Amino acid sequence: MSLLQFFLDIGLGLVLGCLGGLFGIGGGLIGIPLLGLWFGLDQHLAQGTALVMVIPNVLLALWRYHQHRRIDLRQALTMAGTGFCAAWLGAQAANLLDAEHMRLAFCGFLLVLALWNGLRLFLRSAPGGELSRPWPWLVPLGVGSGVLGGLFGVGGAVLATPLLTTLLGASQVVAQGLSLALAAPSAAVSLATYALHGRVDWALGIPLAVGGLLGIGRGVRMAHALPERALGLSFCGFLVLCTLLLLLD
Repeated sequence: MSLLQFFLDIGLGLVLGCLGGLFGIGGGLIGIPLLGLWFGLDQHLAQGTALVMVIPNVLLALWRYHQHRRIDLRQALTMAGTGFCAAWLGAQAANLLDAEHMRLAFCGFLLVLALWNGLRLFLRSAPGGELSRPWPWLVPLGVGSGVLGGLFGVGGAVLATPLLTTLLGASQVVAQGLSLALAAPSAAVSLATYALHGRVDWALGIPLAVGGLLGIGRGVRMAHALPERALGLSFCGFLVLCTLLLLLD
């Protein structure tokens, strides 16, 4: 790798980090299709490499969200614990599936999420706040999000956020903070699984992670500055963009 390429990869990581902080997803969601489109990585290798960036991004973003608006420790630990166990199952399944089928399934998954998020923004009459249900409701949510996060290499946060807003009445910002608590351990176990199967490009993933750490704080500040509906609609558009990038790959 040339020095120029190294710094270009850091720059890409910075942009992905900003987006990850803005939407509470660590940057892997858009990083995966970009790695396939620009670097020619197959779906498995793109998911494993993106996780190298996602883990430090998620940890820093989680801290930043906590600084802006305190995250409930019991809720966060519930999400993290259930997501960790479930992500291992999802990651194991991912390594047994065909890469092309994985890519198409991922596209469908993102489109469903975009539609779901768009509908709940217009169907919900009042802005959300804290969770409207007690913490045990987070157990099945953590399991489902963890499995799909391990399967698609996105840490589960992208699924947990709309579930928390739609089913448990959380605001977009509260949901994104709790989703990051789920994403941290589930992304770690997913990365370990992908690495054991030789599906991680460390030389590319490390500079992306460095850039992501430089950009994540900017994204978190933007998330807390935007109005609730504007942030939600931006999240929907972001999901559609990621789907289009995957289909172009």
